[in-house]
Amino acid sequence: MPNKIKLTFLGTSGAVPTAKRNHSSTLLTYAGENILVDCGEGTQRQFRKARLNPCKVTKILITHWHGDHVLGIPGLLQTLALNEYNKELKIYGPKGTKTFIENMFKTFVFVKKFPIKIFEVDKPRIFFENSDFYLSSQKMMHGVPCNSYCFVKKGEIKIDKIKLRKSGLPEGPILQKIKQGKNVVYENKKFKAKDLTFKENDIKVCFVLDTRMNDLIVPFVKNSDVLVCESTFEGNKQDLAKEYFHLTVSQAAEIAKKAKVKKLVLTHISQRYENKLEDVLKEATKIFKNAFLVNDGYIVEV
Repeated sequence: MPNKIKLTFLGTSGAVPTAKRNHSSTLLTYAGENILVDCGEGTQRQFRKARLNPCKVTKILITHWHGDHVLGIPGLLQTLALNEYNKELKIYGPKGTKTFIENMFKTFVFVKKFPIKIFEVDKPRIFFENSDFYLSSQKMMHGVPCNSYCFVKKGEIKIDKIKLRKSGLPEGPILQKIKQGKNVVYENKKFKAKDLTFKENDIKVCFVLDTRMNDLIVPFVKNSDVLVCESTFEGNKQDLAKEYFHLTVSQAAEIAKKAKVKKLVLTHISQRYENKLEDVLKEATKIFKNAFLVNDGYIVEV
């Protein structure tokens, strides 16, 4: 079975946590990678509640440096150190991230340390890539340097079994070359890789957390399989959302509709809606049917 992409929502509240919702944090798990998107206060405890091992985290993506998205970093780093974290942790964030991390180490007294590599992602670009997936970023509008992120699993090259059978090519090493996109010669006949293969679609998961509505969002998240989007205010609070550089639920749904995403996940819900979440979701589904509102601990697989 191919590796699935799993999203575990560790924190789904807005700027103020509730009794049921912690500050923002989502763990993306795929093929040995455990990528933490934001690390709000209490995230290390949310790992325990979700029965997940924080020492498996490989990367942290920071959208911006407001407290509800980063106050959990010192505690998480201390937990990793005390549990003999044995990898090099990679932290990615917007402009200023290196200074913030340096100041954090000046402020807190850590008992132990481990290798940490910090990257500032200050331009829209692919900032990490291997043979299996890549990570890209786009700047957002939140009053401070702020990024949205996309994780893209590259579609694999597959052999078309029907065409292969008709070709008469034997099983074995020769097929590996074709799968790598190389043309081959067999029994004095040339076979083109493109005639015997097809490429699976990429799988795209995007995170848009904390931003005012802007024209960069739709192109960046276009055709996402999953869009995780902040939905801080109801639609009738559009002026307030604009003032505080946030999105409304209706705006998140409009983005999903225009970008032709497959699934919209609503998160970063203001505390004011804790007792009317059904109304929040209903507002979204009127515009975009395949919308879901997640709680802490929810898991979404792609």
